[in-house]
Amino acid sequence: MKAVSSFIGKFMALIVLAVAALALFVPKSCLWVQTTWVNYLLMAVMFGMGLTMKAEDFAVVFSRPKDMIIGCTAQFLIMPLLAFALGKGFGLEKELLVGVILVGTCPGGTSSNVITYLSKGDVALSVGMTSINTLLAPVLTPAITYLLLRTSVDVDIKAMFISIIQVVIIPIGLGLLINRFFGKATEKAKDALPIVSVTAICLIIAAVVSHNSERILSTGAVIFAVVILHNLLGYACGLLVGTLFKMDKPRKKAVSVEIGMQNSGLATTLAASAFPDLAMATVPGAVFSVWHNISGALLAGAFRHFDKETEGEEAQ
Repeated sequence: MKAVSSFIGKFMALIVLAVAALALFVPKSCLWVQTTWVNYLLMAVMFGMGLTMKAEDFAVVFSRPKDMIIGCTAQFLIMPLLAFALGKGFGLEKELLVGVILVGTCPGGTSSNVITYLSKGDVALSVGMTSINTLLAPVLTPAITYLLLRTSVDVDIKAMFISIIQVVIIPIGLGLLINRFFGKATEKAKDALPIVSVTAICLIIAAVVSHNSERILSTGAVIFAVVILHNLLGYACGLLVGTLFKMDKPRKKAVSVEIGMQNSGLATTLAASAFPDLAMATVPGAVFSVWHNISGALLAGAFRHFDKETEGEEAQ
């Protein structure tokens, strides 16, 4: 089981890309995955996240409040504003604009902790940011979405709030409780969690991409350009924030990764539940889910390469 989990973790980006390509170019092969499954699949991912978390993960909030405040504030300022600016700048139609902004207003993705670890970044800070931002999401995600979209579409704040509670907070809470009271059993199950999470993520992508393949292809390169820029600018702004606040290298990496990688699966779920009449609103989340896993893996490699070069220069 460990070997399989390790293989999946190592090649996650390629697996996700392969599934996305299959769903996009041969949609009939994935149409059996229903879009109504997306909520339950994301709940499974969030439950798995809860199983890996402990009360100590929240200790960083109290031991390093300054880092947490900087990181969380940057998360909910930078990505929403970048989403709005890119959406307007590229002249996206209403449905796609909603999807891009939903990606921006969601908290950091669960993959960010793994990428931070691979980058030799501050994992404690990354886990803390993911945890706190996720807990803040039921309030901040609907509120920021409303502020940015209120003049363009009707935003159902109540539906978004309920959806985040159901799909994110409750599963994570259950996972935390089970881990707290049945720690030995969950420890044995942890080897299987990467398999479950990656399978769920792939099924979410397969469902959304296959059922919207024609629409995705019809948008041309613009949505891909917006998603890629949104993600890469998030990484860059995270590094800038870390530099401005004179953070050390591991903390800079953690903030960069955490800001750039979003819970795009949640964005897809919210698009379907809160904006049911805007079918294309699910597309940016699906594209982001594929791209940020690829870019995250590449970023981790770049960080490690830069570290080796720096160490080599210091040794001379």
